Amino acid sequence: MDSKKESVAKALAVYFDGLYYSDTTRLSKIFHPKAHYVCVSGGTLQYLIMDEYFPIVDARKSPHENGETRRDKILSIKFAGPTTAFAHIECAIGPKFFNDFLTLIQLDQKWQIISKVFHYDPTETP
Repeated sequence: MDSKKESVAKALAVYFDGLYYSDTTRLSKIFHPKAHYVCVSGGTLQYLIMDEYFPIVDARKSPHENGETRRDKILSIKFAGPTTAFAHIECAIGPKFFNDFLTLIQLDQKWQIISKVFHYDPTETP
């Protein structure tokens, strides 16, 4: 893996940790403050900004606390120039399996998610 992809993968590790531990302190490091969170898996548009999304994460019991096996991986990382990246990832939290499209931007040598658009399907937790 080249160094640019490695730097994005390292940033995404913070994202995965934040989700697995339901840790908004970690998530606030990877999500840009103006990021948006979008899904229509339930049949209606769910569009949140970080001030709306983080309290949801704070309120839930983490996959770690639930003893869930960690199930996250990066499927691909692509670039649209030196400061814009697109990552296709998947992970599972409780009874949901997520397929995320994450757009990242690099500011001040730091990669951050500016957009999370995703789909989820029900799955059984192991």
